[in-house]
Amino acid sequence: MKRAQNIALILLGLVAAASLFAGVLASSSYSEQFRDSLSAMPSTRFPLGTDELGRDRFARLLYGTRVSLLLAPAAALLSTLIAALVGGTAGYLGGKWERAVTSGIDLFLSLPWLFLLLTVRALLPLNTSPVTSVIITFLLLGCLGWATPARIVRAGTRTLVHSDYLVQARANGVSGIRLFWRHLLPNLRPILLAQFWISVPVFILSEANLGLLGLGVSEPLPSWGAMLRELENYTAILHNPWMLAPAALLVVVVCCLQLVLRTEDGIPC
Repeated sequence: MKRAQNIALILLGLVAAASLFAGVLASSSYSEQFRDSLSAMPSTRFPLGTDELGRDRFARLLYGTRVSLLLAPAAALLSTLIAALVGGTAGYLGGKWERAVTSGIDLFLSLPWLFLLLTVRALLPLNTSPVTSVIITFLLLGCLGWATPARIVRAGTRTLVHSDYLVQARANGVSGIRLFWRHLLPNLRPILLAQFWISVPVFILSEANLGLLGLGVSEPLPSWGAMLRELENYTAILHNPWMLAPAALLVVVVCCLQLVLRTEDGIPC
């Protein structure tokens, strides 16, 4: 298992490095159109050919990887912070506050949050700029994916509240706010870190689903989801199998992330 984790880390590092140096590896911009090379076959100039608008698929794959790999961790960080505040506060205060927050979390989890995400995004303007669409997608993913981590954080907080060192700190007169920020939250770090890494592949797939439906990052800025929309044309895939490169890369990255998140016994961290 350790060897598989090392291989996964190397692959993730190579993918991240390639996306960061997309300007060096790609011979053209992701939005540049070569009208004399529409739907061109793979060549030295275009390793993955061009799309129907004459844009370099290899360049778009590199830049799209950068967008997706930056967007998912950012959304995971936001959702983890919300979960820490909501779940940590509920578990720390207890009583009616915990019951109210737990009921809210259960209600939120009863809704299929992916379909809720699609509904909310569909209600927003579609003719937004690429930068605005990235921000909207990031905020939606982060603000709608906090419930499950919050539930786990609340349970971990309830365990820590009754631990000996917190009881002793409270007996020594440490204020409630200081107790929460200086003693409780730092000890929740392993739980929060695990929830962050678990959320990253979930948000990568969520962004891909949004982009596949045309509700993610706006053109001409590429992302994995936006590039996967080309796969709707089944006939084109038969003649241009290299169009599957974004889907293959998505599967590889998600699988590598799942391997990294597992311990030697195969149990999630």
